[in-house]
Amino acid sequence: MAGRETAKKAKKQGREPFDYGLMLCVLILVVFGLVVLYSTSAYNGRVKFADSAYYLKKQFFATSLGLAAMYGVSKIDYHKWERLAWLGYLVSILLSTAVLFFGDEYNGSKRWLSLGPLSFQPSEFAKVAVILLLASVISRRVRKMKSLKQMFLVMLLILPIVGLVGTNNLSTAIIIMGIAVILVFVASPKYLQFVAMGGLGVGFLAIFLSVESYRLERLAIWRNPEAYEKGYQTLQGLYAIGSGGLFGVGYGQSMQKLGFVPEAQNDMIFSIICEEFGLVGAALLMLLFLLMGWRLLMIAVHVTDLFGCMIAVGIMGHILIQVILNIAVVTNTIPNTGITLPFISYGGTSVLFLLSEMGLALNVSRHVTK
Repeated sequence: MAGRETAKKAKKQGREPFDYGLMLCVLILVVFGLVVLYSTSAYNGRVKFADSAYYLKKQFFATSLGLAAMYGVSKIDYHKWERLAWLGYLVSILLSTAVLFFGDEYNGSKRWLSLGPLSFQPSEFAKVAVILLLASVISRRVRKMKSLKQMFLVMLLILPIVGLVGTNNLSTAIIIMGIAVILVFVASPKYLQFVAMGGLGVGFLAIFLSVESYRLERLAIWRNPEAYEKGYQTLQGLYAIGSGGLFGVGYGQSMQKLGFVPEAQNDMIFSIICEEFGLVGAALLMLLFLLMGWRLLMIAVHVTDLFGCMIAVGIMGHILIQVILNIAVVTNTIPNTGITLPFISYGGTSVLFLLSEMGLALNVSRHVTK
């Protein structure tokens, strides 16, 4: 009730009903993503499906659903989602467990569940579920967050989903863990405790990597991609970045997307952006993501309650972590982990839940005070 009254007062005082800056960032990224996707995927679509617009049509359909979801979620008071936080988290665990037994395997990874003709990645839903759960838990226990024990208890809550998702999707598990660390860090008044948490995190990651030999192989490929056949994608991506120069070769003129960069419309789409739009275009895209992060930060700072603040911080952490990791992978700054570029890379489930998150953030922005 307090949140609704604040929104009504804000509207009477002439304040914006939601954050137009954030909405503009989202719309620009969505349109740019579709334009770049068509350029990047036209060759693969023509070769594999005899339709140069094959990937664009599927992404456009998912984006349309996502925009509808964004609008719908932006109209629902975000406080109502707190009651469903635990249920959503339990559903994400059940879906991630189902992937292990009934999931569809593509390119050696079992990450999808099929419902008739449709398939989706439960790991994308898990990101939203974790944000809502931790926002709820932290906002209720905020006075206890200075305790190291309480911080560990909060982190323990998400270990089941991290373990389940990480079995077949290490990159998403890292993102979920990163979201949790950011939320706990923001809520905690003490910072030195994070040194101990960081040490435990590094130890956990080292054990996790050593369990499967292919994960250690990725480290070797990262250090010397020329020596491994699987380093081909990384090298071709770097060639694309280098050939783009300052202003790029022009829209639609990329050579590396013509089968040289495998599945260029997915994780490596940033390399094609660099090739066609150059360093200037890539820098502008990164600036747009930073602007989105800044708007989410402003929403978090000015929202009327801690639950809304934690939601905005969680969404901001999700977007920025994923952008940083994707660009780091494409530039071979870190080992290849299969992380998509938000709103840009091909992936219906990803864009659907990302836009739903933006709808949630827009609703939170209706409750800001300035």
